[in-house]
Amino acid sequence: MLGLLDFANKWVENGGLPVLAAIVFAESGLLIGFFLPGDSLLFLAGFLSSKPEDLPSLPALPWVALTCAAAAIIGDQVGYMIGNKLGPSVFNRPESRFFHPSNVTKAEAFFAKHGSKTIVLARFVPIVRTFVPTVAGASNMHYRTFVTYNMVGGILWGAGITTLGYFLGQVDAVANNIEIAAIMIVGISVLPMAFEFWKHHKANKAAGAAADTATVAVEPAAD
Repeated sequence: MLGLLDFANKWVENGGLPVLAAIVFAESGLLIGFFLPGDSLLFLAGFLSSKPEDLPSLPALPWVALTCAAAAIIGDQVGYMIGNKLGPSVFNRPESRFFHPSNVTKAEAFFAKHGSKTIVLARFVPIVRTFVPTVAGASNMHYRTFVTYNMVGGILWGAGITTLGYFLGQVDAVANNIEIAAIMIVGISVLPMAFEFWKHHKANKAAGAAADTATVAVEPAAD
């Protein structure tokens, strides 16, 4: 498996900014893009825009950040339109290598819990961010509300993580260990999902204990 920097070399050499935009777009709005390395790639893009020595570089940060934010926003718009036009039937497909119904279930649960702000929050949750726009469209979320939250989320995620990569790349300890730093960014981005799973597990455990207690309480005393 290619190291992150080796991947960066090949990615920049074979397309640079257009390839970056295509990846961000696909992960944001196409249901098959859930496996793409969004967070780490944005962080790496910001780092490469800082013109590091001995590595290929991307254009200046403003162009990279603008490209990432625009691709993220457009991707979510496409995802919303797919869900809005095809409705819930878009998810009625058998499980395959590129489609797992469980991912849709996670996105639907996240959307039900957080409402409109899901469009922003899901940006920072791998896998969920790919399916949420389509779920929003299939649920007939008010379009103007979706567009507003989509723009906020796209800028915070697309431009925010890219800018973080740029400035942290100026720190020698980070620049000399960029692969570790990118992996840490991915780990941090997974924390919200892990926290939600922990809360869900805790709630289910508490509900089960309460049900057991209630069952014991109504059992008739033995003669």
